Formats: sequence, C-alpha cells, structure tokens
Amino acid sequence: MTSIRPPSRTTETGRHSRPSGTGRTVAVLVLVALAALIPVLGPSPALHGTGEAEAPGTGGIALLRTVLFAALSVPLGELLVHRLARSLPGAPSDRPRSWSPYAAAAGFVAALGLASVVATGNLVPDSAAAVDVGGLYESRDGKLALLEVNGFLAAWLCAGSRRPGLQVWPLAAVIVADALRAHPTTEYSPLLGSALTLVHLTCAALWAGGLLYALRILRRWRGAEGAKAGPALLGLYARVAAVLLAALTATGVCSSLRRMPAGTIVDQLTDTAYGRVLLAKVLLVAAVAALALWARIRLGRAADPLTACSPARAEVVVLGVVVAVSGLLTALPVPIRW
Repeated sequence: MTSIRPPSRTTETGRHSRPSGTGRTVAVLVLVALAALIPVLGPSPALHGTGEAEAPGTGGIALLRTVLFAALSVPLGELLVHRLARSLPGAPSDRPRSWSPYAAAAGFVAALGLASVVATGNLVPDSAAAVDVGGLYESRDGKLALLEVNGFLAAWLCAGSRRPGLQVWPLAAVIVADALRAHPTTEYSPLLGSALTLVHLTCAALWAGGLLYALRILRRWRGAEGAKAGPALLGLYARVAAVLLAALTATGVCSSLRRMPAGTIVDQLTDTAYGRVLLAKVLLVAAVAALALWARIRLGRAADPLTACSPARAEVVVLGVVVAVSGLLTALPVPIRW
C-alpha cells in the first residue's frame, strides 16, 4: 500500500521527527500572513489613514462575496479534475463525495444576501420589510443579483441530479453576471473590464477548486491501484494550473492598470484601501505560485512523488486566504483615476 503521506522518520528515542520541508512550508505561510495581516483583518484597517469613508456593511458584504467566490470554486474545480481523471488510462473509478450541492446552497444564501443589499439601495437592510424585491427588476444591478441567485439555485438542482455536469451552465451564468456587476455602464470601457474579470474569476475558481478536489482524490487513491494514477493526476493538474496562473496574472495586471494608471499605481498601493488589499493579494498569489513550483519540483524529482502533496496542501490554505482577500477587495471603494 502506498500512502499519500511520506512515512515518518523515527529517531532513536522512538519519537517521530517532522517531515522534510514542513518547516519551510510553515515559514512561508507565516511570512505571507504577516505581509497580508492588516488588509485581511477587514475594511477598517485597510481604510485607516486613507481619507476614504467606509460604506455601511462593508465587512458583511466582503464575507458574502468570499462565500460566493468559494461556492463557485468548489464545483468548477470538481468538474475540471473529473475531466482530467477520466483522461488518465487505468485510473481508479473511485471518487470522493461531491461537495457541489453544499457549495451551491452556500452560494445561493450568499447571493440572496447580496441581492437584499441591492434591493435596499446598496444599504444593509435592517428588517425584511426594507427589502424591495420588486425593485430588483427595475435596475441593472438588481437583475444581475437575481441572475446570480437563480444561477446558484439551478446549479444546486443540477448537482443533485443524474447529470451533475450540467451545473457548469448556471455557474457560467453566475460568473458572467458577477463580471458585469463589477463594471457598471458609467465606467470607462465597461465591456473590456467585464471581459477581464470574467477570465480572471473563471481561472481563479478552476485553480483553487481544482487543487482542492485533486488532493481529495489523491487521498482516496491511497492503495496500490492508484499508486501511479495519483502522481499522474497531480502532474496533469499542475500543467493546467500553469496556464491558469498565466491567465490570472495577465488579466490581473490589466485590470489593475485600468483602475490605477501606471503613473499613480505606486502611490495608490499604499495610500488607498483598494491598493493595500490588492498588494496583499499580489503577495499571496506570489506565495501560491512559489508553493506550486515547489510541489512541481518534488513531483518530478522525489523518490515518492506523492510528497508533493505537502506543499500542495499549503497552497490550498493560501488560496483560501486569497479568496477571502478577493472578497474584501470587491467591497472596498474603487480608487480614483488621477
């Protein structure tokens, strides 16, 4: 039997020593956490000293958007890795239980909460009577919010059906709606901004959700039957993740330059809440890329390729923080084009 964890080395005293590389993983995580500490604490520390006012309910909206992004990542990642696993000859048919129905339910609740904010004029409702559901049909943001609610509901129904792959279509509708919502018609070239956000959000969801499900499959394929299929699946995912990272980087840079022109980006990265959180996100993504490279090197050189799971697990943790930072970023005021 081949375990997904490398066997522990023992000392003469019989105690287990820490697996090789764990200390370096912890060091990377601590450094990244320190770099992103202030923005991750919430909108108030990020806004401190910028002269920008905090909108009502910013913390709650950031939380709801974090749940929404996570709810997109889980099912899309499962669909991606399912497709990759089917392409491997001789791969075990055993799969872990899908989390897609739970993710869709969480996404539905988050989208409903965001829709209630839109229904009260982008203010946090203090009671159910303050929510004007009919008013959602009268504005562009309201219609997009309803599309996201209905999209998650349809995804939940598809996830529990005999053809769960159909949930890709309502999830795609949610991503399109969110990309359009992020760029109102009053913005400069809104369609270009929506296209960049569409690609960025799709790649991020596939990357984070795909890695999570790939590690769940590797844990299930512990036996001799999956000894070769597991590393092959991880290697196949790593190649796809490299393409996703390239697309993420390109769209992220373009989106940032659209909102913070090159001549002002240095100042705005430290003097605006949006810039500070964006800087934290960049540091976190750089750490994720380093962990992904480390896992790829281990996969190709280590005697036991499954030792690559150690940095890959750390990568999942940091990706989770990236999702939270992204949720906060969408709730902060957009910087002024100077």
